[in-house]
Amino acid sequence: MHQTDTSAKDVSTDSYHGRIRIFDIARGIAVVSMVLFHGCYDLAYLSHVSLPWFSGLFQDIWRASISWTFLFIAGCMCYYSHNNIVRGTKLLALSFGIYIVTTIAAVDTPISFGIIFCMGSCGIISGLLKHVRLLPSGILPACICFCLFLITYNVSHGTLELGFTTVDIPRMLYETPWLSWLGFPGPHFLSGDYYPVIPYLFMYLTGTALLSRPIEQGFPAWVYSLHCAPLEFIGRHALLIYVVHQPLLLVLTSLFV
Repeated sequence: MHQTDTSAKDVSTDSYHGRIRIFDIARGIAVVSMVLFHGCYDLAYLSHVSLPWFSGLFQDIWRASISWTFLFIAGCMCYYSHNNIVRGTKLLALSFGIYIVTTIAAVDTPISFGIIFCMGSCGIISGLLKHVRLLPSGILPACICFCLFLITYNVSHGTLELGFTTVDIPRMLYETPWLSWLGFPGPHFLSGDYYPVIPYLFMYLTGTALLSRPIEQGFPAWVYSLHCAPLEFIGRHALLIYVVHQPLLLVLTSLFV
């Protein structure tokens, strides 16, 4: 993978022609979708409301559209963070807090190594890669990262997907509880939200690699003209909304369902 041009370091989303609102808008759309998804989940699985359409492939695609968007945008934001390692560490601390709270609340399966853990881990890894100038940059590295994401997508289920060929991963990797964070869930591992480092680091790095070129060459003019105040506001406060939305949804469903 190519080294990142040093001119791409420590830029700000308010630099160049102004704040690049497309990231806030896209994140805002993903947040709205996430709240709706979790609302449906709470109704279907916790309040036992009949939602026959909320299952199977439709549910999987909806879930993936949310998490993949979050991780891709987080990867894009790698260049805009003053210190990815510090930010990643804070996210890991938050993810541990979420694990403690969901364990104590016992409303559903506790969240171990969820999306916040994943973004924190990816942030630390990208920070280290940036420090040694090995952060992927450009279209070809982005394509490679995305292919690696697809190849390793079913690692948690014990396989690698090589086109029309499926390769089994040695079972010994799944016989220990210490590799669940990486993508090899142990024999008794359970989580209400599971996003390990593999494969999702590769989706994160896809965003990182793709954004390096516009940062170096400049974004198209239309990017700066996009504007949607409500979605921008939601996108800028995505982490706060993530933390509080599920408790609020649980309260609402308990009161009105």
